[in-house]
Parts: sequence; C-alpha cells; structure tokens
Amino acid sequence: MDMQALLQQAQQMQQQLMEAQQQLDDTTVEGTAGGGLVKVTVNGRGTVNDITIDPAAVDTSEASETAQNISDLVLAAIRDAESSVEELQQEKMGPLAEGLGGGGMPGMPGGGMPGLSGT
Repeated sequence: MDMQALLQQAQQMQQQLMEAQQQLDDTTVEGTAGGGLVKVTVNGRGTVNDITIDPAAVDTSEASETAQNISDLVLAAIRDAESSVEELQQEKMGPLAEGLGGGGMPGMPGGGMPGLSGT
C-alpha cells in the first residue's frame, strides 16, 4: 500500500472521528430515578447539563431523610444516564474502532502486522 493512500485513509478516519465526537456533543440523554422524581440530562460524552427534582420528592417534615433520599435518587439518575451514554458512544464510536482494529493500518492497535496480534 502506498504512503499517499495510507495518509488519505488516516485523514478520512480522523474526519469521521471528529464528526462522531461532534454528534456526541450535540446529543442529549436523560436518566431518571424514583419513577421520574429525579431527571438528569447529559450530553453524549457524559457531561451533566441539567438535574431536575420534582417537588414531590421533598418531605419537609423529614429533612435529613429527604436529603439522603434525594441524594440517592440523583446518583441513580446519573448512573442511568451514564448507561445510556455508554450505549450511545458504542453506537457512534464502535464502527470507528472496528475500522482501526480490523482495517490493517500498520502501527494501530489490532491492525497491520500479521502475526503480531499480541494474543
């Protein structure tokens, strides 16, 4: 394979990677907990953009217990959102990783040098 073709392939993969990353930045994912009492909105990279707590989650007569419950619900909602982000990232970035791993670009993980797979 000539060097020009390799460089062109690398540039195409870099462009695809940048596009996939931009799509992740532009995508929002929601995680919920407590039957919707807490909602967390994150972008496709996992950055938390918003947390919404339904007033029904607040019991002023039990402030300490309510604070702990809300904390637990927020954490559960974040974990729910993180799970969705992982799926989204695999969907967007997985094909690029497969292209690197199986495409045969020398020096790239999984590609290029037959017999040197490391397994």
